[in-house]
Amino acid sequence: MSTPESNREFMNIVVVGHVDHGKSTVVGRLLADTGSLPEGKLEAVREFCRRNARPFEYAFLLDALKDEQAQGITIDSARCFFKTAARDYLIIDAPGHVEFLKNMVSGAARAEAALLVIDAHEGIRENSRRHATMLAMLGVRQLVVLVNKMDLVGYDLDVFARISAEYEEFLHKVGLTAAAFVPIAAREGVNLTTRADWYTGQTVLERLDAFPMEPSPVAKPFRLPLQDVYKFTARGDDRRILVGTVETGTLRPGDDVVFLPSGKRTRVRSIESFHHAAPLLAQAGEAQGFTMTEELYVRPGELMCRADQSPPHVGTRFRASVFWMGKAPLLPDKPYKLKLAAARVPVRLAEIISVMDASDLSLSGIRTQVDRHEVAECIFETSRPVAFDLAADMQATGRFVLVDHYEIAGGGIVLATSDDDTQTTLADHVARREASWEGGAVALSEREGRNGHRAKLVVFVGEDDARLGEVGRALERRLFDGGFASYYLGLANLERGLDAEVLDTFEVREGRLRRLGELARILTDSGQIVVTTVSDTEQADLETLRALNAPQEILTIRLDTGPRDRCAGLETTLRLAASATTDILVAEVWSELGRSQILPEYAI
Repeated sequence: MSTPESNREFMNIVVVGHVDHGKSTVVGRLLADTGSLPEGKLEAVREFCRRNARPFEYAFLLDALKDEQAQGITIDSARCFFKTAARDYLIIDAPGHVEFLKNMVSGAARAEAALLVIDAHEGIRENSRRHATMLAMLGVRQLVVLVNKMDLVGYDLDVFARISAEYEEFLHKVGLTAAAFVPIAAREGVNLTTRADWYTGQTVLERLDAFPMEPSPVAKPFRLPLQDVYKFTARGDDRRILVGTVETGTLRPGDDVVFLPSGKRTRVRSIESFHHAAPLLAQAGEAQGFTMTEELYVRPGELMCRADQSPPHVGTRFRASVFWMGKAPLLPDKPYKLKLAAARVPVRLAEIISVMDASDLSLSGIRTQVDRHEVAECIFETSRPVAFDLAADMQATGRFVLVDHYEIAGGGIVLATSDDDTQTTLADHVARREASWEGGAVALSEREGRNGHRAKLVVFVGEDDARLGEVGRALERRLFDGGFASYYLGLANLERGLDAEVLDTFEVREGRLRRLGELARILTDSGQIVVTTVSDTEQADLETLRALNAPQEILTIRLDTGPRDRCAGLETTLRLAASATTDILVAEVWSELGRSQILPEYAI
């Protein structure tokens, strides 16, 4: 096949429509008529049809999968190149069968323009509407509607006019406007590359070439979802190379950058390149590596932005339009995983605003779930802050997918930030829990009076899990020897105890901190000083523990191993060097407990 030339315009287009309406035939005929097939391809397909006693189909030119030829339907997004005098194209043939709607969305997500095929004989069908709705959601605004198989209706232009008028009305409802409606007979090649005598409009090829190119993403603010951090310390190389694909904008050495949602700032030292001179510019579409002037730890999933440009939004709640494809319905408060750019965070459906049946655009307001193949406007809430843009501003960092039990179950676009980013489901849970808290006959103040100290949750955080546990247990020992009620709560006890029946590792990761927080709330309510450790944590994790342990207080101590510590930048009550002796570390925490009046004055 032809490959795009770097000095020519290049456009991604997707071909969509209901199953068996002729999408693959359109693509196959375009490839044949533009001379874009590899030598011998056409003859090989004709021979395949002869050996299997089947009529020749131009659709078989897209035999990306053997299953497609066997079943007669496109089940994946087949991709191929072709060229015209004006530009090069990557054309994506997306499946039309409802069971393969995920594949269609995957194909359309990469497109700048779309051809939507409707069978003139069958008329507008369910997926004709669904696919248009998906194109609108994905931000594909350049659209040509092809009314195919005109030969089956005797090239009756009244049929063409009726379908065009009906579908144009539907497109307006989803916010789309077709650049043109073209009557075609794809198998015969009518109005694809050459115009029939009875037709005065543009051919499909002419209409494609008339599409304007999208504005270059280079002009937009810089966004790079951080995919990984490469280290080569074993070779004596102390560089930390931050890698990812530049989605929008440009970046040069010397530019100040900020990583979100952490808010960490630094400056670009260099753009790295293997076996080549270091580039002086990174721009949209390039996969690049960077080193920074300061040694700081940032996690994969952060969004790297230029500090002098408009930043993305950062929050835990956003309003989105989502298309649900999961076998089980989308339910409020059920844990899912959000994949947005490089970020992977737990997410829950906080509110269903409205649900639309994509096949007929009927709306329903009060709903308790979103069923398969429905489009809904919802409020989502993540367990920790995430950086994102509105899809209307920047699609790459405003689109997301939802994962349910390791399967992609939904896709959506961010419409707006949530009006209220404080009234979270966690805050609601804590408020309901405290309102119905069942106390005993002995008040907390009485327990504290007998124990001779106030209740407290003490949390050690840092990179070295073994060191955290060593210091935590030493603090418990000194408190106990001093006559104070103390208890060391190890996370391993949760893994083998409260979490033992939770089989899904994603659910374990999301729920472990909540279980720790709930258990700490009970233990501190008994008047004890509870000591625990959490390694490799984030600020949002500490805030979750703080909220769940309320109304009791929390003391946080970070044992720092250096500037590359994964927990560097956490806001904690104390920051102590992990290299100090255990006795010194325990003494520092003991003094802080006295200063904050947890321990009585005589104990200090």
